Amino acid sequence: MKISMISAILFSLCFAQFSYADEQTCSKTFSHSMKKLHSNDTIDLCELTKGKTVLVVNTASHCGYTKQFKGLETLHQQYGDQGLVMLGFASNDFYQEAANEEEAAKVCFVNFGVSFTMLAPSRVKGKQANPVFQVINEQSAKPSWNFTKYLINSEGQVVERFSSSVRPDAAALKQAIEKSLTSI
Repeated sequence: MKISMISAILFSLCFAQFSYADEQTCSKTFSHSMKKLHSNDTIDLCELTKGKTVLVVNTASHCGYTKQFKGLETLHQQYGDQGLVMLGFASNDFYQEAANEEEAAKVCFVNFGVSFTMLAPSRVKGKQANPVFQVINEQSAKPSWNFTKYLINSEGQVVERFSSSVRPDAAALKQAIEKSLTSI
């Protein structure tokens, strides 16, 4: 009986250590759960991004750059199987997001066929920025407009920032993605 109890305690301690070590592998950037766009579901960003290259984009439904959703979806389809995770952060920080999540979701999912992860509207700059953008803004320049793109390596570090005017099919963006994917 004592051996069984000791074994159970040792197993519990080992499992606790494994769980703690596993939690430590999540970067500070993505150690959060956030609500998906127009859904009651939340997504564990740590699980989604662990060991992956991530392209984070702050988006808006009624911006001159909104058509970039199509190119972002193409990147997602092209590089997703190679380890790229696309994360779209709907935001009204520049006063161009849809009035409600239903409309924002229609723009993304219906109008542009987005299949990558889109998150519910949140702040991306200032003191009220969501926790992911708080870290991004510490590591890089904050977004100056909608559709600013941040390439983040598998350790959660911003490796490059691309302005809104850089299209998703731009050679520089694709080269940076490919370079980051080869270092995973």
